Amino acid sequence: MAGHSKWKNIQKRKNAQDAKKGKIFMRHAKDIYIAAKQGGGDLGTNAALRTAVEKAKADNMPNDNIDRNIKKATGSLDGATYEEITYEGYGPGGVAVIVNVLTDNKNRTAAEVRHAFKKNGGNLGENGSVSFMFDRKGYIVIENEEGTLDEDTITMDALEAGAEDVVPQEGAFELYTEPEDFQEVVKYLEENDYTLADSEVTLIPQNYNQLSQEDEAKMMKLIDALEDSEDVQDIHHNLEESN
Repeated sequence: MAGHSKWKNIQKRKNAQDAKKGKIFMRHAKDIYIAAKQGGGDLGTNAALRTAVEKAKADNMPNDNIDRNIKKATGSLDGATYEEITYEGYGPGGVAVIVNVLTDNKNRTAAEVRHAFKKNGGNLGENGSVSFMFDRKGYIVIENEEGTLDEDTITMDALEAGAEDVVPQEGAFELYTEPEDFQEVVKYLEENDYTLADSEVTLIPQNYNQLSQEDEAKMMKLIDALEDSEDVQDIHHNLEESN
């Protein structure tokens, strides 16, 4: 994993999303839903959800929106039945893409996802066609923009907590865990006064795909088109984005 920065890609995408009207709350809604789905709706025991909610509130997301997305994830929202669906396929240049959706109308969502791939040079595949290229991992980011955190100390604390890898990046440290160890590592770090910029159980590519500028631009259009669907909860890909 060294040499590739998921955090750099996350920041680049979030900055692009935030420049679009209405994207900020959508991003927070997805983060809250995913955290609640993975770890339950109790803020006291789900550190990832607590972090997601704190970020949403910092951007003035209404409490009703926050509660609704937690209820969606935990199956306690009245009046609607939501179904989780995963789509797999390839983007421009052979980039592997996995799209997770939450929908109350799978026919509508399938049409939107299929249209996004077709219009932007991608191809949908069968289930399992690209998922074997990803590993499920706990992923934690500790920001270090000021460069004041000591790498040896963080590495020792992370490994003591149960992390399996610590990767220094520009302005941050990325930590990786086994999914079953994720909550304990987050709890340990928070109890030791580390501020977590991001924390989730997610899919990490085994290898990254570098594209020409032209193909990367096409891939970004595909991601934008998928993000425009309110049903899309998360997008995983193995594109190594340029600076």
